[in-house]
Amino acid sequence: MSDRLAEARDWLRQDPDPETRDELAAVITRAGNGDAEAVADLDDRFGARLAFGTAGLRGELGAGSNRMNRVLVAQAAAGFAAFLNERANGSTPAVVIGYDGRRNSRRFAQDSAEIFAGAGLRAILLPRLLPTPVLAFAVRHLGADAGVMVTASHNPPNDNGYKVYLGGADDGSQIVAPVDGEIAVHIERVAAAGSITDLARSTAYETAGEDVVDAYVTATAAVAPAPEAARGTRWVYTAMHGVGWETFARVLDAAGYPRPRTVDAQLQPDPTFRTVSFPNPEEPGAMDLSFARARGTGAEFVIANDPDADRLAVAVPD
Repeated sequence: MSDRLAEARDWLRQDPDPETRDELAAVITRAGNGDAEAVADLDDRFGARLAFGTAGLRGELGAGSNRMNRVLVAQAAAGFAAFLNERANGSTPAVVIGYDGRRNSRRFAQDSAEIFAGAGLRAILLPRLLPTPVLAFAVRHLGADAGVMVTASHNPPNDNGYKVYLGGADDGSQIVAPVDGEIAVHIERVAAAGSITDLARSTAYETAGEDVVDAYVTATAAVAPAPEAARGTRWVYTAMHGVGWETFARVLDAAGYPRPRTVDAQLQPDPTFRTVSFPNPEEPGAMDLSFARARGTGAEFVIANDPDADRLAVAVPD
């Protein structure tokens, strides 16, 4: 128990986030007074570490090594920077950072940009919250060595995460084995080395212009221009409270497709995901509002994105 308390106090001292500091301080106090529930809570928070794998990092927001928070993100960014510097053989790696509309996504993205810049990388932050496919495109478009997307994809509302992409020969694709394991080793070294307060940071990162988004829209629209038969199509779209609609609508216009009827309650980014319990189009109930809208408008089909718009569901009348 004393070791767990010491571990939690070490974590508390390096945490830059007042919300998670207060959260953890309260648990430490109760655990120190012998509260069994608080002791179990500390064991859950520090008995393991969020594993870094082919999906990067993903987990519940909160304090501790088994949660998503600014300490864990800083360690991940520093470890990934070390991995990229090691592969660069003396050149300066470039990394693009994107983020969606979940809680803390922008904060995690900015922390990452500062740590990448502090580690000597060329760090490029996307201009605003955008879909994950824009980040993958930007890695190729900007000739970057890597990309990071802060998102928990279609996970529950209180989660966040960290998806990692590689440029060059990998062409902006998400990491796979054995690269995930190599990055994880670097992250673990950073975590074992000491406090994140010792990590170099710099605000000398770049912010990409809207021309990156424009290029994405143009390139995507060119993949499948609308055929004549598409005119007059009746269909429904939902963004599932995520970031998909704005760029998707622009792609539709550029490619010549008719605008859909939309599920307005789910169209704009909302980190509470207030109309669904689980913002995944595959989950029962998640598309109920879409189905109702489709029935009410006589739609031929429904298209749904997940919150970071790298997953697509299609429904037709049965």
